[in-house]
Amino acid sequence: IIALPLLGAFLTPLISRIHPKIRNVFVLVILILTGFLTMLLTRDVLSNGIRVYVLGAASSTLTTPTGYIMPVRIILVTDALSVLMAMISVSLAFVAALYSWKFMENRTGLDKYYTLLLLLLAGMLGMELTGDMFNLFVFLEITSISGCALVAFYTDRGESAEAAFKYMVIGTVGALFVLFAVALLYGQYNALNIGYLASRIQYSFIDKIALVLLIGAFAMKAGSVPMHMWKPDAYGEAPSSVAILLVASSLASLYALLRVCFTLYGNVLNTVTVGWVIIVLGILSIFVGVTMALVQNKFARLIGYTAVAEVGYMLLGVGVGFASFTNGSIPDYGFKAIQGGLFHIMNDALDLGLLFCVAGAVFYSTGKRDLNKLGGLAHNMKYTTIFFIIGLAAVSGLPPMNGFASKLMIYETAYQLNPVLSIIAILASILMLGVFVKVFHSAFLGPRLKEFENVKDAPKSMLIAMGILAAFIIIFGLFPDTVINTIVEPAANALINPQTYIDKILGGV
Repeated sequence: IIALPLLGAFLTPLISRIHPKIRNVFVLVILILTGFLTMLLTRDVLSNGIRVYVLGAASSTLTTPTGYIMPVRIILVTDALSVLMAMISVSLAFVAALYSWKFMENRTGLDKYYTLLLLLLAGMLGMELTGDMFNLFVFLEITSISGCALVAFYTDRGESAEAAFKYMVIGTVGALFVLFAVALLYGQYNALNIGYLASRIQYSFIDKIALVLLIGAFAMKAGSVPMHMWKPDAYGEAPSSVAILLVASSLASLYALLRVCFTLYGNVLNTVTVGWVIIVLGILSIFVGVTMALVQNKFARLIGYTAVAEVGYMLLGVGVGFASFTNGSIPDYGFKAIQGGLFHIMNDALDLGLLFCVAGAVFYSTGKRDLNKLGGLAHNMKYTTIFFIIGLAAVSGLPPMNGFASKLMIYETAYQLNPVLSIIAILASILMLGVFVKVFHSAFLGPRLKEFENVKDAPKSMLIAMGILAAFIIIFGLFPDTVINTIVEPAANALINPQTYIDKILGGV
């Protein structure tokens, strides 16, 4: 699954020499095959439990460094949580590639663009499927470098270069934090295997330093307040197809944050304290994201601040779940909160992906980014307008869209822990609805402006990409119980039961 996009990335420049259309089809085929393999892996994990594979050992069961001079392995571990995240990454990459066919066709250097797209996907999949800390760092670096290059792809815009520089700084600092933390853990325990480390970790002073570094690094990459400063710039200045991938990249970093806190340190951390820390980060992200979105005039930048707020809802759900632990067990509402947080990760990928597609379609057809210079587009861009309404309803948590189901779970469970948390979350959603109603009024409603009389709707490939996301938004909204029971509940169980993950790895000793 990881090797396929890596191989595709190296072959793309060669195939691009034959014909651009063949290259485009090749990239889509690679993504379809990767998605198919990911679906097979997901079905296997959900049916048979955690899967472990070790590269660089005489047997795939030799997961620990016992008896060897160099305690290094490339360990791949897949549980329900990691395959959930892998499905999100592959799906968004496919939509981004399909959307790029027309959206990016007039740009030069597209062989590099598609190479970087596949490298970014390989990095995200590696982060989600790896079972050791050093390879987590390696794949994080692949993600950061390819993401930075994609953010700067509009070489004719100084703002894009500035946004890419900020992204590079955050990526470099985060990577150094992770590398230093990995070195500290390796020096302590002579191992890099997450499961093995989790079974040995003592929570010494050095371990605490490593934890702080890891939380700081992955919170930066996820775009949580107070380390969110790069997100609106990168999302706002990158091509819309790249912004879709950056959403998946941020979610992969959020996954790494959860994996570190609740698997690597799960047996030694005070769960309630960590839960409340996550809640605070979540509430701050919701507040800052929504209030800053209110004053934005650039479409994509506004969605970037919305993405900050949406990360807050995910953190709030997971945080409420862990803060509710009593005597080592989790109440029903706490488990439901974690389910809500994980379900919202899936929904957020769809909702923000669709909104970035709409923003890109508006820019493609009009050449405008400023909402104050738009108006009356509903007359000429009917399909794009419909997709925007779906995205608006979903991200604001309105029924029957997917965002309503996950946010309702978060509201209900947060209220049981502390009513104030629920009230803040609901008020923020109301404000978010106001933000996107303003966008709808500014860009799509009103009389047809003279300069947009000849504007046409987005090309078919872009509309199909938006249609795929919109279809899943509606399906997840109409049948949330099916989605939750099928994949969200197993993922939540994987998150709250780190010992199962640890035992599976140590079973190979």
